[in-house]
Amino acid sequence: VQLQASGGGLVQTGGSLTLSCEASGRTFRSYIMGWFRQAPGKEREYVGGISQHGIITDYADSVKERFTISRDNYKNTVHLEMNSLKPEDTAVYYCAASPLSRFPTRDTTPYDYWGQGTEVTVSS
Repeated sequence: VQLQASGGGLVQTGGSLTLSCEASGRTFRSYIMGWFRQAPGKEREYVGGISQHGIITDYADSVKERFTISRDNYKNTVHLEMNSLKPEDTAVYYCAASPLSRFPTRDTTPYDYWGQGTEVTVSS
């Protein structure tokens, strides 16, 4: 699976942005999809994930109620809708795919495939 993330940019505090991740391959629907982010000088952290069929989602406490993950298994895409953005949301965002069946999967290790990252900057 190859992943291509897009949609990052500069947004003001309180604004919204939607990131997209397009996957290649016919097995996309068998993967748990996750979003992670990494701010300068910090470790990569889990943002949220979505189950293989898109029925179940999971979010880190820091983004719960503000971010929404969705996927379209026909178009091989997963989206991260971000609302009420804060300066602390500034980071490079990565989509990732895990073949595990256990959900949620919040650690980076089980994710075998990663997108290249897309940068989000929230100005104060």
